[in-house]
Amino acid sequence: MASYGTMQRPGTSSTSPPSTQPDDSKDSARKKRNDFQLLCPFNIPISPEATAVRIIRNLRYFGLYYALFVWIILFISLVPRRKVSLILLVVMTIVTSLYLTLLRALPNSVALHRIIDKRLVLSLLAIGTAVELILTRAAIHLVVSLACGIPIVLVHAVLRVSDDLFVGEEACAAGELVPLVHGKTGDVDIESPASV
Repeated sequence: MASYGTMQRPGTSSTSPPSTQPDDSKDSARKKRNDFQLLCPFNIPISPEATAVRIIRNLRYFGLYYALFVWIILFISLVPRRKVSLILLVVMTIVTSLYLTLLRALPNSVALHRIIDKRLVLSLLAIGTAVELILTRAAIHLVVSLACGIPIVLVHAVLRVSDDLFVGEEACAAGELVPLVHGKTGDVDIESPASV
């Protein structure tokens, strides 16, 4: 047996003598291996209702990442030929980022959170960006980016399973999350939110 990259001292052998004691570590490793479950974050939904719940949940949770993914596709498609469109896209991105930063910096502002709806402002910015791209003759880039990005986003939203410890989607298709643990632990009584 060749040992590449290692040196042995003279007078020592590379093989160890067989042990006479039983190896308990192998038995415990087998027990642990049987208890191990591989959790995959992707799974096919059980029903159309579970699919709708999963899409809505993933759009809420991953919405920023989905928008960033489609934005990157649009940005890359604009780089080679549409410099003016690219500049306008970056300007609208900066305006949107400043608005979202202002929302986070002023969490108690009544004007920003109650009078002006965040969804209205973000949809107006998206419409403004689309109009700018159409006016600069980059509409085909926008359509191709949306045609490439939206199916990938929808497939991810349908197949991605939440990784929290709650009952499966068949038990909470209405959107309620039911904890798995019911009962007492120590002196504290744990109750489900439905029984409170």
